Amino acid sequence: MNHRRALALLLDPSLILFAQGLPPDPWQRDLLRPQELYLLLNCARQTGKSTTVAALAMAQLLVEHGSLVLIVAPSERQSHELFRKVIHAYQALGQPIEATKSNQSEMELANRSRLVALPGREETIRSFSGVDLLILDEASRIPDDLYRSVRPMLAVSRGRLAALSTPFGQRGWFYEEWIGTGPWKRIQVPWTQCPRIAPDFIAEETRALGQAWVDQEYNGLFTAMEGLVFSEFETAIAACGFSLEPGRGDLGSVGASAKPQAAKVGGIDFGWRNPFAAIWGVLDHDDVLWITHERYARETPLSDHAAALPRDVMWHADPAGRTEIEELRRSGLKVRHGDNNIRRGIALITARIRTGRLKVAPRCVNLIAESRLYRYPTPAERDQLGENPIDAHNHALAALRYLVSRLHSRAEPRKGPVDAHASTPIDNESQWTPL
Repeated sequence: MNHRRALALLLDPSLILFAQGLPPDPWQRDLLRPQELYLLLNCARQTGKSTTVAALAMAQLLVEHGSLVLIVAPSERQSHELFRKVIHAYQALGQPIEATKSNQSEMELANRSRLVALPGREETIRSFSGVDLLILDEASRIPDDLYRSVRPMLAVSRGRLAALSTPFGQRGWFYEEWIGTGPWKRIQVPWTQCPRIAPDFIAEETRALGQAWVDQEYNGLFTAMEGLVFSEFETAIAACGFSLEPGRGDLGSVGASAKPQAAKVGGIDFGWRNPFAAIWGVLDHDDVLWITHERYARETPLSDHAAALPRDVMWHADPAGRTEIEELRRSGLKVRHGDNNIRRGIALITARIRTGRLKVAPRCVNLIAESRLYRYPTPAERDQLGENPIDAHNHALAALRYLVSRLHSRAEPRKGPVDAHASTPIDNESQWTPL
């Protein structure tokens, strides 16, 4: 790379975004120009924060010969995603310096600069030192002990630290640094600062997932919940005018909104001393989920549960119960792994309640009883217990969460904002069709 081009990138790294056909937003240009040692990015989903930090990494690799740039994320998949964005920037610039080594997790250039993507495991990264740029992706999900273990990598090199994320409640080092007095340049980018995200999309996200989810994922707010998790659950209790008894599979009418070939679906939470809980019913063609039956029992062999559950239901079970899932499959049940993202599941259930798309039969007494007890910790409890709901009275509700989360993830894709580095809308999942 010639000296003139190197100087241009040194003075204005946003040229890397232009090379990718991505004119930078004002906040992106401002972030890339200064040379603060500590950057804390609290940015809404799909605002281009990963693309911006990838440009920051690319500038470091090209301009500062012999640089070491590390990408750390909670999972290997996440770190590889950001790694690929850096590679995309490198290719868009025309590969100005030859790569002498390149694979899925490491690139080394002829100027001796290295880029390495790592999973968020302390034992795999302690050997690195002399880091010039340390990037922490999905930083609010990176555990405190891992954060403490990577900071010493910058001690001798006096390298830069860039942490980017959406909030994840009032917990962990990311939140503490955001509200603290440390020497961070703090940058908050809500969705309103991204011209590619339209108000009607946010309105739909609010309807589908609830205001608390939108505040966290799109407004950059560190929200802390209190009280009952499902305070409006009573409004979902409704008589269902059909029968779906275990083993029968006969489907009558589901009120006025019933249509043929509705999907029979259910959720399962495994347990022994804590109860085994299964809930099931029908998802009709108006996207109303009718929960009509439950099974709730302690200290009962899984084989007994398998014999009692209907075969014509598509089940979504606790993904931690891999052995139990296989046993149910061998018994002839159709079982998929559920989604155990607690906050997302709660948001989806809450949104269904508020929009009238969840109906629970009065006969599901245990599910209803749990909804009246399942709560967030009080402020006094939060320091010790964290911010997730207290892990009690959460068995039938967990089964419901596994089900609802998967129904949403398999829903027909809808048009959404396009990320600054992508060519497809977000949430572009495969279409789900009734069984």
